[in-house]
Amino acid sequence: MDLHALTAISPIDGRYRNQVQHLDEYFSEFALMKYRVLVEVEYFQFLADKKFFSLTAPMRKALREIVDNFSLDDALLIKDTEKVTNHDVKAVEYFIKEKLKAVKADKVTEWVHFGLTSQDINNTAIPLSWKHAVEFEYLPSLLNLNRQLELLSEEWRDIPMLARTHGQPASPTRLGKEIRVFVERLENQVEQFIYIPFTAKFGGATGNFNAHQVAYPKKDWVKLGNDFVEGVLGLQRQQFTTQIEHYDFLAAHFDAMKRINTILLDFCRDIWTYVSMDYFKQRTKKGEIGSSAMPHKVNPIDFENAEGNLGIANALLEHLASKLPVSRLQRDLTDSTVLRNIGVPFAHIILAVKSIEKGLGKLVLNDERIYNDLDNNWAVVAEAIQTVLRRENYPQPYEALKELTRGKNGINKQSMHQFIDGLKISATLKKELKKISPHNYIGTNPD
Repeated sequence: MDLHALTAISPIDGRYRNQVQHLDEYFSEFALMKYRVLVEVEYFQFLADKKFFSLTAPMRKALREIVDNFSLDDALLIKDTEKVTNHDVKAVEYFIKEKLKAVKADKVTEWVHFGLTSQDINNTAIPLSWKHAVEFEYLPSLLNLNRQLELLSEEWRDIPMLARTHGQPASPTRLGKEIRVFVERLENQVEQFIYIPFTAKFGGATGNFNAHQVAYPKKDWVKLGNDFVEGVLGLQRQQFTTQIEHYDFLAAHFDAMKRINTILLDFCRDIWTYVSMDYFKQRTKKGEIGSSAMPHKVNPIDFENAEGNLGIANALLEHLASKLPVSRLQRDLTDSTVLRNIGVPFAHIILAVKSIEKGLGKLVLNDERIYNDLDNNWAVVAEAIQTVLRRENYPQPYEALKELTRGKNGINKQSMHQFIDGLKISATLKKELKKISPHNYIGTNPD
């Protein structure tokens, strides 16, 4: 069968393609070719700028057009060449040389890919595409989601809610604060993420500029390499490498993304639980069906979908982070096929973020259910009462409240006030204790 959304093996290119197809600008085979062409052309022009050879204005214009007008037909031409060479980067080199010959630049074609090995191209093209994907897609989507959470935390700032530790009723909290927990966690991890540099390898066959040095021994090739990678491409050049970049910082990106995904997964499970507790209703859409058998169902499918996608992403990121920094001696080829998959977990993350945003947009706060849950759990003010009694040096207050509440059902306002009335304390202190309720025992509310 021809490739179609319904015949694709991966749901990324099938069921979910319309949500993530824009990522093909960074992670497709076409994108890899385009970024390789970009690096080759930029290096070629860099050598010309450093006076190794001369380029006329028409030649420079033609070079710019090779990158700017790179098309699917160009990519197919490179693939046809690769069938002969059985080498993808060499096919790119030949493609650029043919383009130069078309503008009568035959005499300078051998400066294309001068002194380089394939990984000088791959280990700059892929980090560059990854940098662009992170800066233009990942961070904006993550920051937008976190802003949405921040706005919800402000909207729900003053809503008291029963907390649950170990699944059991616990000291009350505020709904807005519980959302703010995730805002802060994400902010902290994003801050760590953005400090990780985008690194590249550029130094010849085994990282020593051997070919460059033998051809031009008086040139400072380390400085030239740094100037090209950092000044032209905007990446950080690793100074000591084998044939390939060591991928330690790329692995750090993957590990940071895993931590962020885990936070989002934790959030999805919490919201899912609040929905199951009826703290949230969900807006319905006409024509939608929640269950093929049970007509009443409105399932929290967006948070479930996000959880699934985050799990897949983390499994792949785990392999990428642990595999890529390991290569036998100066190089083996295992990184090549693995690197071609970095867009897959990236796409699953984007899908997850979209699902969370969609799910948040459906939530409707059920104030009555939240209020009643607090009102039915007066035992949670036992902590407050015994703490005030400690302040007053009342004998064994914890034990007294434990005897009243632990494992007991039916603790309500009446039974709690009856307990307070039986304490040998002043009327003023009894009045203070009776003011405490599950609805106002909610601690501080920091900005």
